[in-house]
Amino acid sequence: MAERTISFARGAPSADILPHEAVREAAAHALESDWEKALSYGTGRGHLGLGEWIADLHGVEAEQVMITNGSMEGAALLFRRLVSAGDRVIVEQPTYDRTLLLLQQAGADIVGAALEADGVDPSAVESASGQGEVKLAHVIPNFHNPAGCTLSLEKRAALVKLAAEQGFTIFEDDPYRLICFEQAAGKTMLEMDTADRVIHASSFSKSVSPGVRVGYLVGPTEQIAALAKKANETYISPNMLAESIVFELCRSGGLDENLKVVNAALSERRDALVDALREHIPEAEFVVPEGGYFLWLDLNDDVDTTALLAQAKEEGVTFVAGPDFMLEGGSSSLRLSFAPVPAGDVAEGVQRLGRALERVREGAPASA
Repeated sequence: MAERTISFARGAPSADILPHEAVREAAAHALESDWEKALSYGTGRGHLGLGEWIADLHGVEAEQVMITNGSMEGAALLFRRLVSAGDRVIVEQPTYDRTLLLLQQAGADIVGAALEADGVDPSAVESASGQGEVKLAHVIPNFHNPAGCTLSLEKRAALVKLAAEQGFTIFEDDPYRLICFEQAAGKTMLEMDTADRVIHASSFSKSVSPGVRVGYLVGPTEQIAALAKKANETYISPNMLAESIVFELCRSGGLDENLKVVNAALSERRDALVDALREHIPEAEFVVPEGGYFLWLDLNDDVDTTALLAQAKEEGVTFVAGPDFMLEGGSSSLRLSFAPVPAGDVAEGVQRLGRALERVREGAPASA
């Protein structure tokens, strides 16, 4: 076994590109200029200054924004409010595994809609909505986790129109929006919505760091007010200190400076991964992500990626097997995260994965 494991499994950047100095300086400024808010309880809406900054970013009123302890907390609050046992919820296939977990815990009737190279197929969503009332559709529009694809503008418009006609809510889960390499991410479904059918979520976990645990929801005023009330009843307020630090980064320009560094590093890692896969595992089929953290591989049907993972660990490399992101199937697919792997280590990691693939095809047993 290799002495050092190269992990493509974790959806988080390596420590060398975390902005520790910028966060330290922002924390010092926040505790000098905003210390009363930072060290006190807030409301269920979170830090009002940060909320106003986010409202300006999205071109909405401040009352349409609430800050949460990461976007997953926002998702959990939303699912508890909107989804009851037996309610039909549409998810992309594949989709984020934590979304599946939350919806399963809510007792939802989960229906899959196939992903294509340019995002979820609206006709699959329409077909699902024609089979019974749909309460919610979960969509990851930009640099998808795990698939890496981006939803086209035409499909965004079609989904917003369909939600208005059918009366379901779109949960636009968009934490990777600012982690873009080629060009700025396209218009949000929130911007396209004129029927109050879209609730948008994003996070500073990707643009600042996972440890800050600051995310947010943007949506219709009545929905946000109800969700903020439930948040206040549950935990009084989110983490005001973390939100003060993030607010300082946003208003000082520190966020923009960090994005330049992070996006340059992640773009380099993405390119290294694409090049290494094409050289060492040419059978792999994938969409080249234009941002985010993830690349989804489809291998030949004779490969079981759960078995491949066991062999890969023997070779000193890890990933997440496809079935974790699927309602069914995905046995010959896997997710690679390039975020935690420095560009100089990527080729070695892919070579190890290639050797593991050879071992699976040779029928070699993994050691206990």
